[in-house]
Amino acid sequence: MASFTARVIICILALLNFIFVFITGAEFVRFISFRVIYHNITGDSSLCQDSVPWSVALWDSSVLNAVVVDMGLLALFVVQHSLLARAPIKQVCQSVLGVLNRAMYCFTTALTLQILMQYWEPVKEAPCLWSVRNAPWNTWFPLLCFALHFLCWSIICSILLVFDYPELLGVKQVYYECLGLGDPLALKSTRAQRLFAHLRHPVCVELAVVLWLVPALSLDRLLLAGSLSAYLALAHSLDTQDCAYLRVQLQSKLQLFSLPHGDAAQENDTNKQE
Repeated sequence: MASFTARVIICILALLNFIFVFITGAEFVRFISFRVIYHNITGDSSLCQDSVPWSVALWDSSVLNAVVVDMGLLALFVVQHSLLARAPIKQVCQSVLGVLNRAMYCFTTALTLQILMQYWEPVKEAPCLWSVRNAPWNTWFPLLCFALHFLCWSIICSILLVFDYPELLGVKQVYYECLGLGDPLALKSTRAQRLFAHLRHPVCVELAVVLWLVPALSLDRLLLAGSLSAYLALAHSLDTQDCAYLRVQLQSKLQLFSLPHGDAAQENDTNKQE
């Protein structure tokens, strides 16, 4: 009975974590894309002050305070996201939390993102590094950015689904534990496990696009885009073996469209074993 109660509690915690991470992801999309594009589509120019020269803005106490706060928030996210991914820390968390280890990692990541979004300080007293204000591009370029942002976020969601979204959030681990199936990652092939160990962020290009492709680049946006882009570039370590595995898997997926239904199902099972 105690075992059944413990499993129920674990399932509830994993479900609550899934909801929290999902809500945080939706708010992160609004924070990254909606705020800056909305200001430009509506003609609101309060994101920055182009009339203020940089020589004055960089000595403004409000600008410096905002930069310090934003850099501290970015440092908090990077430290959390990197420290808990270290092998010694993961082993300690695994021994304490067990099957909830991955869910805890996602929860702390979402929590740091919530803190970053809630306490982020826009730098409105400094000029923009670039700003599209001349007609007709002041209307069309924000719309183009909106369309490309929508496309990139759609691709990101698709990639997360391909990379087993429930497993990324720690839900699948709990489900497998309750059914006595063990760790789902252990059921994957050695080459797949190696790929997942090296490719921590499979959406680097798409995130870089939404971070930098904006109608107006303010100082705080430069800090956000520059810091996250550098972190994304340094966080993965793909090599030739990983690229070869991805190429083989892509070719096999494309071949499924040209095979009959029965052969396609058999080929898909073979790819899962690889």
